[in-house]
Amino acid sequence: MPSKGLQIYTFIGIPNCEVEYTVPGRTLIRKDVDHWFNDHLEVDKKNIKDHFNFTERFTLQVRSNNNKITSQWCDINTLTGNVEQSTMKAMRDQRSIIKSDLIVTYGFYDADQGQAGLPNSDQVWVTVTPNRANWMGELAPAGSIQARQRFSKLVLPAAHDIGMNSMQNCDAILSRAGKTMMNLLKGTNDVVFSFASKLSKDVLVAMAPNIISGLAITQKDTLDDILAIGARYFEFRPAHLHKALLEAGTPLPDKLYFHHGPIPGMSYEEFLYGCVEFLKAHQSEIIVVQIRWDGVPAECSRPSDPELVGYLSSALISAKGSILAGSVDDMKNLTIDDLRTQRKRLIVFKATDSYSTYTDAANATLNGDTIIAEFEKLKASSPRNRAFTNLQCQATAANIPEVVIYSVVSANTSNSCLLSTKACCDSKTLPWIRRNALRRLTEEGLIVVMNDFFDGATADVAIGMSRQRLG
Repeated sequence: MPSKGLQIYTFIGIPNCEVEYTVPGRTLIRKDVDHWFNDHLEVDKKNIKDHFNFTERFTLQVRSNNNKITSQWCDINTLTGNVEQSTMKAMRDQRSIIKSDLIVTYGFYDADQGQAGLPNSDQVWVTVTPNRANWMGELAPAGSIQARQRFSKLVLPAAHDIGMNSMQNCDAILSRAGKTMMNLLKGTNDVVFSFASKLSKDVLVAMAPNIISGLAITQKDTLDDILAIGARYFEFRPAHLHKALLEAGTPLPDKLYFHHGPIPGMSYEEFLYGCVEFLKAHQSEIIVVQIRWDGVPAECSRPSDPELVGYLSSALISAKGSILAGSVDDMKNLTIDDLRTQRKRLIVFKATDSYSTYTDAANATLNGDTIIAEFEKLKASSPRNRAFTNLQCQATAANIPEVVIYSVVSANTSNSCLLSTKACCDSKTLPWIRRNALRRLTEEGLIVVMNDFFDGATADVAIGMSRQRLG
């Protein structure tokens, strides 16, 4: 009988919650706390009663204290393996559920037949964790023993490429300068877009939104929601629009945007304003931002130091002096209480001497094993005298040429190759970090745990390690 598989990953970080998964003929319930579940279900024709019907529904439901928090579903054709209708059809449909006491993050990857080493089972992941909008205040209340320790003893959850959480600005570019954008992508040395020279210009322009969404969008929630899930460290690559786009004409104003190669994401102005608004509403929290320009083309003009200062100063105006900018030295040397008392709760600095586990080779993986191998190299001496250590969990399948080529040919809004690796890698990297990182990183420097499609399990691991470090 024809059948379509679903690989299902679950993490629950709060008691009295459960996640129920249902396919024809079987129901699976997970409710144990602090465990990474990895399960497999099949939507199987043999369990569909109608002889001429090949389509049936997969459903996931999250409950807390027997109250339904959310229910998501997709109708899967067992003959073709295709998703026909779904509440999780596109990445933009998979936004986290934010409640005052808990947050549900989830994702869905619509798998094909396993081409280029990609999974042939649909990938589903769900995390249920506490609302972490005030986790620093809860972990280290003002005046407590914990707050009197250096801020650098914390382990900060981090959202990788925060500026690529929406297609809004890229869609605006494509609407006016689509051919120019695709020419830029064809001309880049980035392996993500090296395939483009094999496709015609018109074909590329028509496919552009799905191609860019599938290969460059690394987050699917708003900044405010990602902060509520628990992220407190971000890297931002602010630069002006590519000169070719400015010459071609664009509806976007010429200001600073996050850049993924030549692709513009969130504006720097919007990012800083969002951080300040969050800090105004959550007065115990501290956000760290590192400014970098990895992979930004030279034709995307970098801001001068006065320009960066101007953006930051403008964003802080609404705080009326209640929030000031801190430096990397403040981050390394001041206590949590010091930063709060001195109002330095938005720490911003340019690229500094840090230790990162990321390598192009190790993170270009479909299963996470090479990321773990890179983690295994960590020793107590690795981050010595560095500003911080960055443990990067995200897999960059978009750096695997055959994956890129297949992903482009089959591009749609629910089959991002980046999303395909999310849960599989997390089920390996996050437990490893929880078990091993503090034993290997014995110096008291800041640690960052970074991930794509930021989720509650990543936050829980980092916050748990912070709790352990602060005693």
